[in-house]
Amino acid sequence: MEISELGIDFRKTYIAPDQSHHLYKGKPLYAKRFKMVMSFHSPGAAAVEDESGTYHIDLDGEPVYSRRFRKTFGFYEGIAAVADETGWYHIDLDGKAVYEERYAWVGNFRERRCAVREGKGAYFHIGKNGDLAYEEKHRYVGDFKYGIAVAYGTDGFARHIDRDGRYVHERKYVELGVFHKGFAVARDERGYFHIDMGGNPVYGKRFRWVEPFYNGFALAKTIEGVMIILDENGNVVKELIGSEGREIRFD
Repeated sequence: MEISELGIDFRKTYIAPDQSHHLYKGKPLYAKRFKMVMSFHSPGAAAVEDESGTYHIDLDGEPVYSRRFRKTFGFYEGIAAVADETGWYHIDLDGKAVYEERYAWVGNFRERRCAVREGKGAYFHIGKNGDLAYEEKHRYVGDFKYGIAVAYGTDGFARHIDRDGRYVHERKYVELGVFHKGFAVARDERGYFHIDMGGNPVYGKRFRWVEPFYNGFALAKTIEGVMIILDENGNVVKELIGSEGREIRFD
């Protein structure tokens, strides 16, 4: 757990219903009210907006630095995404840019990599010092999870890449999700399904949509419109809602 010098575990703070301030143990954390607040992130700073612009505050509701931005987001891995008149980039806890480059958009750092979009529309990942993680440009890239991210190539197909931009397997699909407990959601011309770490389908069936497996089972909808529970072998273990929404009894 991360405890502040005030004795407050900021992981237990939460946003008030009107989004104007933070609560801790059901009470306001500070007196000030903002136009909007976001959640606190390590090391105990939250992005907020007021009449002066957007910036970060500490647990007292006070600015962490003097600068103001057009857009400000939470700290991830010690740095935060911001946007001002020069473009999008990342800052440290002092409000200083951590690299010189400016982008059309930046995400948040995950596993020391961050997805960015340059002015011409290409996506790729950068490291925490701003250096390119690899040379190739993509139509789109997502966040890394367990060292693997989804990248949509210039051919329009989705692949899995590692932190150095190399393909994790040779398979490509119309759509892909990140791996979760050894499986990822994929789509080909027939529909949605799950693949293994080698990029191979784990069963032959296709569905209208599927969710990631949750402790061995996944929510899915068949091509015919029936909502089901699916096991890791592609077997239907429970029908939840029929194609016409008919009632299903549990006795």
